[in-house]
Amino acid sequence: MGIRSVVSKPLAKWVVERQQTWMYAPAQTQQRWLQQLIAGGKHTVFGRDHQLHEVQTVDEFRQAVPIRDYEGLKPYIEQILAGDENVLWKGKPLYFAKTSGTTSGTKYIPITRDSIPNHINSARDALLNYIHQTGNSGFLDKKLIFLSGSPELTQKTGINIGRLSGIANHHVPAYLRTNQLPSYETNVIDDWETKLERIIDETLTQPMSLISGIPPWVQMYFDRIQERTGKLIKDVFPDFSVFVYGGVNFEPYRAKLFESIGKRVDSIETYPASEGFIAFQDTQDQEGLLLLLDSGIFFEFIAADEYFSENPRRLTIDEVELGKNYAVIINNNAGLWGYSLGDTVKFVSREPYRLLVTGRIKHFISAFGEHVIGEEVEKALQYAMQQHPETEVVEFTVAPMVSPAEGLPYHEWLIEFATPPNDVTSFGKHLDERLAKLNVYYDDLITGSILQPLKLTSLSRGSFQRYMKSQGKLGGQNKVPRLANDRNIAEGLLEVNQSV
Repeated sequence: MGIRSVVSKPLAKWVVERQQTWMYAPAQTQQRWLQQLIAGGKHTVFGRDHQLHEVQTVDEFRQAVPIRDYEGLKPYIEQILAGDENVLWKGKPLYFAKTSGTTSGTKYIPITRDSIPNHINSARDALLNYIHQTGNSGFLDKKLIFLSGSPELTQKTGINIGRLSGIANHHVPAYLRTNQLPSYETNVIDDWETKLERIIDETLTQPMSLISGIPPWVQMYFDRIQERTGKLIKDVFPDFSVFVYGGVNFEPYRAKLFESIGKRVDSIETYPASEGFIAFQDTQDQEGLLLLLDSGIFFEFIAADEYFSENPRRLTIDEVELGKNYAVIINNNAGLWGYSLGDTVKFVSREPYRLLVTGRIKHFISAFGEHVIGEEVEKALQYAMQQHPETEVVEFTVAPMVSPAEGLPYHEWLIEFATPPNDVTSFGKHLDERLAKLNVYYDDLITGSILQPLKLTSLSRGSFQRYMKSQGKLGGQNKVPRLANDRNIAEGLLEVNQSV
């Protein structure tokens, strides 16, 4: 056993014991962070604009700080980009995490000296929780790969700018750098397909033990390895024992991914965002991700069905209910105030607070008033795949067809199958029946003959990759929305599908 695996066990024990102090004191922990954030932000431009020096209670904070999305904070971001200090948080950010917004174009999310531990320590603690629970630390002595964006950074007014995964790459602990892959030279390659081939060149003969990345891009890595070798991943990487993922619901990818691997490996789900590391899987035997209540963020939640109302109620952690969808609002020591993250979550435990990520608040279909959300389409697909166990799905998305050439409107499911169901018609029927059970409004529209049952369009292999490449979003942390209220993504997919 190597020094890394030996040292990791007492460190893991210390981290897990420290967690106990805040896991079971959630309200007190969050109140403490609110006060720290107010103290840190009251002398900034934002603090003066919102009179934070007068704020002492949660109610006063809600009155002073409205809910905003990126567009609402953009004027402050532009001040920082112009060179101003003490705008959203004291001093200047260390970094801007550059990310693509669906409505805002490129977004620049500040990461400060105070907030960087949230991103780095949380990723570390996810692994240490796993080690403490399972006793498996041997993977640290072999090779680890993080499929991520380029670590190359640019600068503006003295602030480094790059993708979050690239920024995080600069903070990998020194003791892991010697067994981290890919090399820096490979990681900075912009073209994903070229980069992927180089990654395979570097890893194919190495004792890979941990693989981390967004599931569709990890699957692409596995597919290319199998094309080269003709072997299952377990035979190429016999030491592979831990898969770390985040960014999308794993269930639609699970069957295909584990078939490619050829054996069971442990998995660790994480919930990182450019705005903050929100939660991670702290146990292998209970559902949900542990909400990180002691990591520089004061959380608020808005019931998803109230989000678009004029004055939605803002709830603290001790006010949320189990089994209900909430939009996540964060206030943090990077200077994000009343910031709507755009994600929806559902709590499955309160002791401690564990959650599931259920979708995006703005990713829904409600062309006819049905308000179908991401969690519902993913559950419908999971059910249909259970009824047709031979089926393997590469990727999918759903869009409304409001004005078809003939007949009633419908939802169109565009699915790329690795292995299609033996009976596609039956598969589509199971999808439709389950969605109707999950969403009463959709059921009413079907039974009332306002909508006809969904239509399933099978896409050729590689369609989603070709579409993402056409949008300049192939690889890295990019992902296709599960559903949209328009047909922009659907038409783009159909176009690349027809061009084959």
